Amino acid sequence: MRGDGRLAGRTAIVFGGGHGGEGPEGVVGIGFACASTFAAHGANVVVVDRDAHAARRGADAIAAAGGRALAVVADMLDETEVVSAVKTALDAYGRLDVVQNNVGHVHLGGPEELTLAEWRAAVAVNLDTVFLGAKSTLAHLVETRGSMINVSSTGSIRWTGYPYSSYAAAKAAVNQLTRTMAMQYADRGVRVNAVLPGLIDTPLVYRELSEGHDVATVRAERSAHSPTGAMGTAQDVANAALFLACDESAYVTGTLLPVDGGLHVRVI
Repeated sequence: MRGDGRLAGRTAIVFGGGHGGEGPEGVVGIGFACASTFAAHGANVVVVDRDAHAARRGADAIAAAGGRALAVVADMLDETEVVSAVKTALDAYGRLDVVQNNVGHVHLGGPEELTLAEWRAAVAVNLDTVFLGAKSTLAHLVETRGSMINVSSTGSIRWTGYPYSSYAAAKAAVNQLTRTMAMQYADRGVRVNAVLPGLIDTPLVYRELSEGHDVATVRAERSAHSPTGAMGTAQDVANAALFLACDESAYVTGTLLPVDGGLHVRVI
């Protein structure tokens, strides 16, 4: 791991930062890509995931590459576990400078296809997790004048070709939560921004959106929908998150930053 040390001495906690090892070879999730990028630039990273194997795998991969990481197991829908995860991070490193809320899940279907239980579950995992992540960390970010980065989606601001109404609605709420927190905490030195990934090549694509198609077909179809002719990578999103985490973005807050190859402005 090679970085310029711009996050040296700081601590980042990435909720949903585990590395499950799913998907095609070389394809990683956004949370892990961000966690490893923060570590590459000098941060102590706390990798939080409800899957113990994914949390350990993520932290071990960071450590093997020369970074500093701690694996913590927590269900982001359980407030007690979230608070405990934050305490573990503070006990280990003494401070929090960067918080990334990365937990999310896609469930295909519109209002006619989804049950009320499915709708509520999607809102919980995509929105409530951001609320709990923020609730448990904002006071600590005030102390360090830190940065919060919420992972939303281009689907929160436009149709992307997938019928995932519950996901899109929940991520739109994440956008507005991001903006309101940014304004509420601006005079206390905390910056709150969101990244809006578009057609990104991650394990989630093959797990939740492929509808049984093979890897080559999924990649070809998604790439064809991108204005650039290719999907982005988790590292593309991590690069944007790094900017929002460090001092180069000191005057940036309340921003919704698309990382989508221009998809958000495409007409068709």
